[in-house]
Amino acid sequence: MITLYHVPQSRSMRVLWLLNELGEPFQLVEMPYDGSLGTEEFLTRSPAGRVPALEIEGERMFESGAIVEYLCERFPERGMGRAPGAMDRMAWLVWVHFAETVSQHVGALTLQHVVLGEEGSDATKSAELARLRHCYEAIEARLSTPVENRDYLLTGGYSAADICVGQAVYMARHFLRTDGFPELSAWFERITERQSYLDALPGETSSRMYEQEFYE
Repeated sequence: MITLYHVPQSRSMRVLWLLNELGEPFQLVEMPYDGSLGTEEFLTRSPAGRVPALEIEGERMFESGAIVEYLCERFPERGMGRAPGAMDRMAWLVWVHFAETVSQHVGALTLQHVVLGEEGSDATKSAELARLRHCYEAIEARLSTPVENRDYLLTGGYSAADICVGQAVYMARHFLRTDGFPELSAWFERITERQSYLDALPGETSSRMYEQEFYE
């Protein structure tokens, strides 16, 4: 049995989105956005007190990128990963982990806007927005590469790379709109039409990290 410990609108959303695509049975334990991740019980699952945390057949994992790689290798028949030697293997690894580059800037902006609020630094916000814009530019350039059927980040089609980067962009859009990035915008609309994404969104009664759709 697979159990995912998840906080809505956090990095664990990418694992939930992937699990929805894999179609394997799993249990979801939704954690509130509060201090409960620091309890002694939860620290046995994730020693830094962060989500995601995953339990699978008696083993425990943390770190979203590692979990994504493991699940794609564990269930290769769904085509979400790319095996060593596959045409897209190098690009798959790059873009799965590029999600963390996007997320670190989103994390800094979340700290400034959500945690610190009016005490946040305008200089830091400006610098992180510029770095986030560079990330958008990188995604736009990738999707603009003149390759047949470049509807997704990989030439071979939709994969966990789209899930990981797509989830990071979902969070980033709270601070930087995708206007002016036509290929990125079209790609994001394409991947977020999938039921697996819709089922990974916060429910009506879920706690939320972001109380606003957009932070100026």
